[in-house]
Amino acid sequence: MINIFRKMIGEKKEWKQMKRRAKALPEEYSFVYHKIQKYMWSFAADSTSSMDMMSIFASLLDLFEESAERGKKILEITGSDVASFCDELLNNSKTYMEVQRDKFNLDIHKKITEKQKERG
Repeated sequence: MINIFRKMIGEKKEWKQMKRRAKALPEEYSFVYHKIQKYMWSFAADSTSSMDMMSIFASLLDLFEESAERGKKILEITGSDVASFCDELLNNSKTYMEVQRDKFNLDIHKKITEKQKERG
């Protein structure tokens, strides 16, 4: 139970740091970043874990910060179809079910392999 609280506190700190970073972006980048967040949360809430989303948003912030430093315009990064850009980000992330499925299969294969090695 204590680990759950530590994880929640860590996530909250990370989220606050990301909010500060997003606020420091140039105006057009900050606007698009927040719109992307809203869009992605509305479509991913049921299938993607919050940690996966935090990872996506952190990577997106990295990309936006680097691009802004290079003087690129936001739509040069996202393309004109920003929704498709978001969809691609979501498609490239593992859903909660995929992670659980992978873990399930890995646990079974690991146990079966160990038993086979014991037999000979």
